[in-house]
Amino acid sequence: MLKLTPAERSSLRAEAHALSPVVIIGEAGLTPGVLKEIDASLDSHGLIKVRVFGDDREARVAIYDTICEKLDTAPIQHIGKLLVIYRPKKEVVKERSETRGKGMREVTIVKPSASGTKRPSVTKVMVKGNERVTQGGSIKRAKPRQTSPKKSSLGR
Repeated sequence: MLKLTPAERSSLRAEAHALSPVVIIGEAGLTPGVLKEIDASLDSHGLIKVRVFGDDREARVAIYDTICEKLDTAPIQHIGKLLVIYRPKKEVVKERSETRGKGMREVTIVKPSASGTKRPSVTKVMVKGNERVTQGGSIKRAKPRQTSPKKSSLGR
């Protein structure tokens, strides 16, 4: 079970105020499927609310403690049938695949003026991954757009 300072718990409680319950525990109680769903929700959100149906307060407290022990989470708040649980998100580093293209980049285009006496015009343009800048300063697609053989035979 994670330990948090009262200040951290208070800020997380304020952050959880606007959240709606992500997982709902029914009459069957805390099943392995429910635990798996709570674990997945904690991985993606970090801070979640869980609604527990049932009128027995001791059973809700037992469920709360069990979740915190089994999933290594910090108990934030327990009000009525709502439980607020926190576990820091795991940092996932995505590797850049070789098949993906380039992202958008900013390119500075300098065009000389028509007369040699004026300053050249300088513009900054966002160029997409499939575009290139020609020597004249215009932007073109690096690869031509694919057209269907049927439409190209019609002359479109």
